[in-house]
Amino acid sequence: MYKTSNELVSNKTKFFMILLCFTVIASFSSLSGPSPAKAFAEENGTPVQETIDLNEGFDNSNEASIGSLSLTSEEATSQATVAAIDHDANFSPSTLQFLKANTGLDGEQWDNIMKLVNKPEQDSLKWTEFYGYAEDIGDNRGYTIGIFGATTGGSNDTGPDGPDLFKAFDAASGASSPSIAGGLARAGLKGKMSGSILKLSDSDSVIKKKIKALQNNEAWREATWRTFYDTYIKYSVQQAQKRGFNTALTIGSFVDTALNQGATGDSGSLEGILSRSGSSTNEKTFMTNFYAKRTLIVDTNDYNQPPNGKNRVKQWSSLLASGETDLKNADAAVIKVTNWEMK
Repeated sequence: MYKTSNELVSNKTKFFMILLCFTVIASFSSLSGPSPAKAFAEENGTPVQETIDLNEGFDNSNEASIGSLSLTSEEATSQATVAAIDHDANFSPSTLQFLKANTGLDGEQWDNIMKLVNKPEQDSLKWTEFYGYAEDIGDNRGYTIGIFGATTGGSNDTGPDGPDLFKAFDAASGASSPSIAGGLARAGLKGKMSGSILKLSDSDSVIKKKIKALQNNEAWREATWRTFYDTYIKYSVQQAQKRGFNTALTIGSFVDTALNQGATGDSGSLEGILSRSGSSTNEKTFMTNFYAKRTLIVDTNDYNQPPNGKNRVKQWSSLLASGETDLKNADAAVIKVTNWEMK
């Protein structure tokens, strides 16, 4: 009997000790600060829940849940990874210097701009993989080439920038008297100008193969950025600065509009949309109007296949709403706004 009584007492003691432990743990949980993962994310200016984009519909309100703790841990890893990105490595030193001098934006800002541009263009954030891209996408603009979609021209594009790209390639390659023909020869392509249109005479497979071979050609990359600047970036920067705007988000928004819909010309071009966006000197107010006007036409006139155009604009407007106007330390935010499905 005595031995049995001791066992009962011992069991009761263990029960109360376990209960006390749970009470103490619960008390410390309610008093403690955010988890290290959450603290890390908040120090980087990105709330944990806002940067988790794969759990739509998942209830994150209870941060003590196992699922939430697991996600915040993943987010900490993600934040550490994006913090280690070497944005400048995506540009040559001469291109970086050129962009900084002419736009006021650095490699990190231009890298993020190009990710936002390339998502609706190629459904990828790896924009550097498309220097050697060439395809006739059937939009009556001839061949679309490279990271900004230079075209050789057609019935829907009577002022193509492809000819300028090949001339710039000849110049970047060291030609004393650069020419379109010289650039084509350096690329191993055959073609001639018909008015303002460049008509390539090689087969589709040869054209794609020859342009692809230029993917890592330094002169081709340099020519790409110089032509990109002359055709779209320069005008975009001018339009932003004349309104007193200098942020990377605004400049990037204008560049994206210009290369997608044309810099100048009809009502759908950057020039046309700007003319209908009001005259507010408040950048957020002006850009909110600009996005609204662009949304009305971005899926028309072969600009984009619906609803890709509206999602394209939403990338930029969402970043504006969240205050990511300088596109610095914005890797997680860029990933979030580009996480939509291309149609």
